[in-house]
Amino acid sequence: MRGPLVVKRAFSEPLLLLAALGSILLATTTLVALTMYASSIADAGVRRTMETASYAQTAATISAPVTAETFPGFDRSVRAELTRAYAGEPALTTSFRSDSYTMPGQEKEQRPELLRFGSYDGLDRHAKLISGAWPKPGNDPVEVAISLSAASAAGLETGQEFTTRGRLDPRPVRVRVAGVFQLNDPFGERWAGEQLLSRGVERGDFTTYGPLMVPRETFLARFATNVNATWTAVPDLRALTPEQLRPLAGAIARVEERLKAGGCASCVATSHLPEMLTQLDTASLVARSTMLIPVLQLLLLAAYALMLTARLLADHRRMEVALLRSRGAGTIRLAALAGGEALLVALPCAVVAPFLGPPLLALVSRLPWIRASGVRLAPVADAGTFLVSFGVALAAAVLLVLPALAGARRTYVEEQSARGRGGGRGLIERAGADLALLVVAGLAIWQLQRYGAPVTVTAAGGLGIDPLIISGPALALLTGGMLGLRLVPRLSRLAERVTSRRPTLAPALGAWQVSRRPLKYAGPALLLTMAIAIGIVSLATASTWRSSQLDQARHQAGADLRLSGPAEGPELGALGRGTAFAALPGVTAASPGFRGQTDVGGENAMLLALDAGKLNELFHLRPDLSAQSVGELSRALAGDRAEGLALPGRPATLTLTAEASADLPLRLVLSDGLGVWRDVSLGLLKKGTNRVEVDLRALAGRSGTITYPVSLLGLVAGAQDSPASLTLEAVTADGRQVPAPPLTMSVSGDTTAPFVRRAEPGPMPVVLTTDLAASLKLGVGQTGKASIDRRVMPVKVVGVVETMPTTAAGQQAVLVDWATMQAHELAAARLPRPATEWWLAAGDTSGAAATLGGHPEWDVTALDQRALAATLRDDPLASGLQGALMLGFMAALVFAALGFLVNATVAARERLAEFAILRALGVSSRQVLGMLAVEQAFVVGLSLAAGTGLAVVVGVLVVPHIVLTGQAAAVTPGVVLDIPWAATGLMLALVAALLFAIVAGLARNVRRQGHGLREEQ
Repeated sequence: MRGPLVVKRAFSEPLLLLAALGSILLATTTLVALTMYASSIADAGVRRTMETASYAQTAATISAPVTAETFPGFDRSVRAELTRAYAGEPALTTSFRSDSYTMPGQEKEQRPELLRFGSYDGLDRHAKLISGAWPKPGNDPVEVAISLSAASAAGLETGQEFTTRGRLDPRPVRVRVAGVFQLNDPFGERWAGEQLLSRGVERGDFTTYGPLMVPRETFLARFATNVNATWTAVPDLRALTPEQLRPLAGAIARVEERLKAGGCASCVATSHLPEMLTQLDTASLVARSTMLIPVLQLLLLAAYALMLTARLLADHRRMEVALLRSRGAGTIRLAALAGGEALLVALPCAVVAPFLGPPLLALVSRLPWIRASGVRLAPVADAGTFLVSFGVALAAAVLLVLPALAGARRTYVEEQSARGRGGGRGLIERAGADLALLVVAGLAIWQLQRYGAPVTVTAAGGLGIDPLIISGPALALLTGGMLGLRLVPRLSRLAERVTSRRPTLAPALGAWQVSRRPLKYAGPALLLTMAIAIGIVSLATASTWRSSQLDQARHQAGADLRLSGPAEGPELGALGRGTAFAALPGVTAASPGFRGQTDVGGENAMLLALDAGKLNELFHLRPDLSAQSVGELSRALAGDRAEGLALPGRPATLTLTAEASADLPLRLVLSDGLGVWRDVSLGLLKKGTNRVEVDLRALAGRSGTITYPVSLLGLVAGAQDSPASLTLEAVTADGRQVPAPPLTMSVSGDTTAPFVRRAEPGPMPVVLTTDLAASLKLGVGQTGKASIDRRVMPVKVVGVVETMPTTAAGQQAVLVDWATMQAHELAAARLPRPATEWWLAAGDTSGAAATLGGHPEWDVTALDQRALAATLRDDPLASGLQGALMLGFMAALVFAALGFLVNATVAARERLAEFAILRALGVSSRQVLGMLAVEQAFVVGLSLAAGTGLAVVVGVLVVPHIVLTGQAAAVTPGVVLDIPWAATGLMLALVAALLFAIVAGLARNVRRQGHGLREEQ
């Protein structure tokens, strides 16, 4: 009998049964989908990181000195240990470098030019032959291949034969150049430790060319005289899962220890991969833990929605349960009936939800930021998802049973006497549980703000998810909603007093009804309040995250396009780089810059020098980070600048004639039309008249051109044991006399002589970071002395910023004007700082980036702000929270609409007799419907207002602390809450329209049923 009775009893209330079914199905499906989503995003994030990781991040190198006898044993050990660490053999490359050999014909010179031999496995896969063929094994002659740059510098060509001798090994080596090659990517990360191979020549105390590449067999047979061997492992980690990260990191970190224990005492292992994997594991854990925040919010909302439905169901069956009790049904019997009914609803949801989760995630994959990241979510139901589904469904069944059991002990008479209007306060409010919950929520949010992520160090020293922290936002929403319930009786009484003074009946009746039974309306109000708050917080988090990605990209890049690299190179010299960069497609402004670590007042700080006149076009500083605008900083930063002697026309050579009283080392400081300063060595001037020629074209590099005019700024003489004097007699450009003012200088120590004399520059204007200004005890507008690069100089603070673009979190920095800084350096007889960076402004950087990509020989690294923003935005680990929030957001609105519909329908159905009596007393149908609309409008209006206010409070407290980088680090610059009020207003309008449409539908249904009731009466 029990089975049929359970079914019959369940279908006696089809509306509430369907509401419970819908709530449980929505909860199980959404939570299963969120579980699948979190796991899929973590896997996708790890795969994406491994796919996009650079060679330098994934490669592991092991180096050791070897001979022909020791190499085979070391090679076997290294390969075995790497295979063990990676659980499979990685792509392994072995390279060698020989001792130095002298250039042919220079054996008797004291400082001869040198050659080196080398070997690199699979070089033919990373280079192309320009001429000749790849060398074959053999010892007489030794066939070699040489890079094009080395061949050009050393004067070698294909087919040439020569004999060389080692500086340590005097045996002659007969060499034949078999081929000349060019590396496919000479400035790529693969060759970061192979500068000689990528550049072809190294200049220092000795000039070295090479390496002359030979097969491994030839190198081991002829050149392996206790030379360095390097094994480089590049594993394929695209199939790596989050669970494998830390074990793999530990295994790689122990490779050197195991090699030393195995007999290779001189082996040195180097890899950035363990650090990267550990950081990625932390980021994966933080990403998954952060996604638990919307899960818990949704759990609370689903639980409360289900409890409302269960309470309605229990209220409808109070008399039925009391009758069954009076006829002998015991508590166990009633519990079995309620439990069977709950399982009848919950179990089908548990079975169906894992199959509905993947289609739901397919919809999430269509979100713009998920689709842009290239992540394709295609999870399938497995044992874990079924476990989650059944767990949620069983928990929902328990919630459905509890209200029924609460009144199972009452008799029929007790139920009759308990019926009435009820109190104005609920049990939770009377017990003060909402205030206690407020304390817990406050503690959780305080911990979230303190730790910056819902992950903390466990007792075992590892990382774990802190349940209190991840529950903080959900508890805050619940607590705020519960505290808002305290307003329902008070606002309803206020509304009753206001409407009772008006002649219209419907508002007075509606307000009186809410005031009479506030707890009837408190439940739906809390449900709507939490749903609205979750929706707005979700929108705010998504909008804040997107704004933060752009802020991070602008901060890290500093400009639309920032180029960094050596100040000059063989292709583009110091005076040729700016010309090439300023001519890139789309570039509207360009400034040379210096960016590097320096000492400021005893503090390690970043020194940033840019053209102050172009700061407003180039410099990306978020407005809230400084009390002054970028335009104000631009105007205030320009200080005293040096004037130069401009050379007429476009000269290619410059000749200086000078009279020196003693031997004197001298350097010329000049600049081009873009403001790039360059010092040129004029060599050691001898006593008497000296004529020195400078090739200006060489300063632009092989393919560079100078931006004219070129200006002569000053002469800098080095320190001497005894005083000396110098007189500049003449300056000619391309043989034409340049009218120059007389220039004389007395040299005692480092001395400078400007071509155009000006007064000593005044205090240098600077912009400081907040902490550096506090350390120097200087504020905006104040002048003082500060030690910059160990030189005390007067400075004037013209601005203070919280954090300087291009710097890391907490890094102190100082910003100065490029030309003003150079003028101070020149006045102090210091050589000008090189232009190590170029900052470019461009509306569209794609053309410039493409041009730079086609010129690897320029040896420049480009940081594109737009490309960087896209990379940050498309990081699955960083963007994963957004999909979870949107999924929770949509589910929250459905819960709200469903809960409101059920509660409003049941409330209207319960009062049909009351409405009929009002109609019999002469109240019009329009007034009855108006009363119903006022009641529900009170719930809707209060919920929308309270939900919005609660969302703002929770957003301010929580959102800035759950927006993290893809590496689970705090964001720089700090996160600024961004509530999209337009989208929020639209959402509120749509929700209100939907809820009032439900009310209108109920009103029509009540009117129709009211006519039927009157006819029956």
